[in-house]
Amino acid sequence: MADNIYIVCGTTDMRKSIDGLCSIVRDKLSMDPDQSSLFLFCGKRCDRIKVLLHESDGYVLLYKRLSVAQGRYRWPRKRPEVQAITWRQLDWLLNGPDIEQPKAIRTS
Repeated sequence: MADNIYIVCGTTDMRKSIDGLCSIVRDKLSMDPDQSSLFLFCGKRCDRIKVLLHESDGYVLLYKRLSVAQGRYRWPRKRPEVQAITWRQLDWLLNGPDIEQPKAIRTS
């Protein structure tokens, strides 16, 4: 399980594979892609995301494309920032709602 979850703000070229995404994490964000963290990337159309995770024996790359017509992820576009989120916010993001839920109960 990952220790941290990071949304890579802005748009990412979704043609990039593991090496290209690692390069973004290293060069543009000055972070280490080899840490036990999930890095989430979103394309220009906001209908698909990629998730990069480093495990002890290699990298895992997950890809999710929304099949709902006009479905879009609500993605922060400030570039080239990275935003840390919680597991709960990741669940909200993957299931459609915004990661900021003002009525949700916050836990520490």
